[in-house]
Amino acid sequence: MFGRLMPREGKYFDLFNDHAALIVQGGKSLAGLMGALIGATGEAEKFAEEIDVIERKADEITHSTLAQLHTSFITPFDRDEIHQLINGMDDILDIIQDVAESMALYDVHSVPPEAKVLADVTEQCCSAVQAVVKLLHSMENAPAILKYCHQINELESDADRLLREAMSKLFREEPDVRQVVKMKEIYELLESVTDRCKDVAGTIEAIVLENS
Repeated sequence: MFGRLMPREGKYFDLFNDHAALIVQGGKSLAGLMGALIGATGEAEKFAEEIDVIERKADEITHSTLAQLHTSFITPFDRDEIHQLINGMDDILDIIQDVAESMALYDVHSVPPEAKVLADVTEQCCSAVQAVVKLLHSMENAPAILKYCHQINELESDADRLLREAMSKLFREEPDVRQVVKMKEIYELLESVTDRCKDVAGTIEAIVLENS
């Protein structure tokens, strides 16, 4: 029933999918940035620039979605939920950009392997967000959607655990207080990416439970 009632105007689901694709690109570039800073490949600046471009493109999609929200008579689900979803998705890329900007602000030229491990989990989380967003066009996909939401929650829990382990090692083994301060901030921002992914999963789960 829900799928048959989907409005044709607005192309909301195309916009959601386009934004989700950028989230995946941002997650990959973030993992690439951390990898470059471990391996000293000299590509860190390239990945940081990629993240800036991706974030700007995502902002444009967010603005387009919100503009359509004000002009569409019919929407696929509650207007507040659309607003919450697209802004929540944008928050993911905002935090990814915050990581890249913090690396430059703190003049970080190398990171411990734990940063790459955390970034890999954030990349997995971003991919799961894209997967669940792709299914949102029909409530016939409700079981699969809820399964992905659960997966995102589990990844966020993994990131919490990795953050605690990385912090513990940092405080035990890093003698440079300045490096401790820098990496503490970076670790926390990396984990925050998964928090924002979990927020999006929560929004989607609420949409599904309300409309299926």
